[in-house]
Amino acid sequence: MKSASKIAALAATCLLLTVTASAQAAWPEKPVRVVVPFAAGGPADLAARLIAQKLSEQWKQPVVVDNRGGAGGNIGTALVGQALPDGYTLLLTTSVFICNPSLYKNAGYDPFKEFAPIILAGVSATVVSRHPSYTAVNSMQDILQQSKIAPIPFASPGIGTAGHLSGELFRNITKANIQAVPYKGAGPAMTALLGGEVRLGFTAVPPVVALARGGKLVPIAVTSLKRLDVLPTVPTVAESYPGFEVDNMYGLLAPKATAVALIRKINADTRIALNQPDLRQKFAQDAFEIRGNSPEEFAQYLRAEFTKWAKVVKDSGVRVD
Repeated sequence: MKSASKIAALAATCLLLTVTASAQAAWPEKPVRVVVPFAAGGPADLAARLIAQKLSEQWKQPVVVDNRGGAGGNIGTALVGQALPDGYTLLLTTSVFICNPSLYKNAGYDPFKEFAPIILAGVSATVVSRHPSYTAVNSMQDILQQSKIAPIPFASPGIGTAGHLSGELFRNITKANIQAVPYKGAGPAMTALLGGEVRLGFTAVPPVVALARGGKLVPIAVTSLKRLDVLPTVPTVAESYPGFEVDNMYGLLAPKATAVALIRKINADTRIALNQPDLRQKFAQDAFEIRGNSPEEFAQYLRAEFTKWAKVVKDSGVRVD
């Protein structure tokens, strides 16, 4: 009897594996949803739509970008963490994914227990820029010196964004007396900077490039380790403060229990998408550095970033309750 039970159990297991493998081979059989936990029009949304278009062409199924903004990215992120692990609901997010659990008393999700990393699509830098009237500041050293005279407010796209945390990291390293003024998105932060409401900003690169050409903003430094092709004369912060680096990630993740084989398929297909010449050209124009690593490498990256930013958040004293 025991032998018969074992044979039956083994047969059931084999059948389950066969059905699972068959389902994965046929995947996707319906539209795939990519949740972006921010409003439409921002950098993450644009990156998601470019990648989604290429994946849709490969999969012969619609890949729909679903913007679920709110609570600094927590609402849309938590939604994906609780979704069925069948590959039909994915998350494309930024560095707030790994920073929010340290910033918020309850972010509503666990980045390691509820998600399976798929791929780090790429990273982008933050640019430090000033209003043209703020002539006393032309370098990161100037910011430090001027902040000794009076506190300097700086605009960022919101709490926990790469812009906000870039400023906090600079403050922690140099002890500069700068104070974050978080706005509700990149658009409002840029409007405040252009209008002189706040004369210093830590924001995304693309809008600053165009505005700098028209003399409406003056870029001071970028947070990447290397200078950017789109701003070749603008130094890095690291040129003045070695080791300083802030990358805003754009990563694709799935609910935790998603099958490994499916994770690897999505990873491989996304790499193909990222290697398309037209997509690479568009990303280059937006100062988006393509990475395209393995799920294991992305997992290691997330762990390292979590440790780094948890310390910055703790040292800064910034909390959202």
